[in-house]
Amino acid sequence: MNPATPAPIRPVLEFDKLNWTATDAMQRDKEQSHRLHEPELMISTVDPITGVEIEDLSGRPYIVDGNMVIYFESEETRKAFQDMPIDHPFRLQDNPYDEGEAEG
Repeated sequence: MNPATPAPIRPVLEFDKLNWTATDAMQRDKEQSHRLHEPELMISTVDPITGVEIEDLSGRPYIVDGNMVIYFESEETRKAFQDMPIDHPFRLQDNPYDEGEAEG
């Protein structure tokens, strides 16, 4: 090799072809995990009305909504949760000044 002629520099990444050979997915990755994106059952142990974490779930009232189980501290909080309107938990007061001021 002639020392006066520099060796051609090969780029690290060649955009016209792949530079690696391990392009096939591993056996475990060929099918998407259903447990990660679609859990079979979700359990909420925080009372949605009081915000208290429920330690002992035995004998506590609960609601099963599809694949979600919601536990409550008492029968009263379960009833309050079921009686809550779906669209908004409390009624907003009307704004007497309709000049773009935020309500709430």
